[in-house]
Amino acid sequence: MDYYSSHINKLIESLAGLPGIGVKTAQRLAFHIINMPEENAGALAAAITGARQNVQYCSCCCTLTDKELCPICSSPERDKKVIMVVENSRDLAAYEKTGKYKGVYHVLHGAISPMLGISPADLKIKELLVRLKGDVDEVILATNSGIEGEATAMYISKLIKPIGIKTTRIASGVPVGGDLEYIDEVTLLRALNNRNEL
Repeated sequence: MDYYSSHINKLIESLAGLPGIGVKTAQRLAFHIINMPEENAGALAAAITGARQNVQYCSCCCTLTDKELCPICSSPERDKKVIMVVENSRDLAAYEKTGKYKGVYHVLHGAISPMLGISPADLKIKELLVRLKGDVDEVILATNSGIEGEATAMYISKLIKPIGIKTTRIASGVPVGGDLEYIDEVTLLRALNNRNEL
């Protein structure tokens, strides 16, 4: 039974189709949008349309950008000889927030997952291998520490090994404020193996 008009139902259905948005959240968002001043709702619609029409892959690192090269790849201050491989643009943003990494990135847009039908051919791995024909000293594999991320890192490292470029994997371990009793064995073992001298 429909409680709302077709326009409201269509808006709720569209919002509920977004990742992480359930029906109740979609309803709240829909009514918020409907009650917005018309110019704000128009600006939101224009921002969505503009992003969808103008955002593309960076021709170098494959992150999302509205120019041919993203700001990181086009920056003369970045070390182009060090490439950090991440699963998505959100991971890139997380590393950028640290303000400490001065190399460049390569965004895969996913991780190998046979269960989800994602194979290496579905990722931006070929584009990474093309980049490695240039002057590259190190590739940092910064995929997630789950099964898919580990499989992806292992697959890429096997492709890079014959090229002879130094390949490293980010360390993972005990999070700040984490209680040891609640942390899984793999994480604890990694933390132990990647310990530093004090």
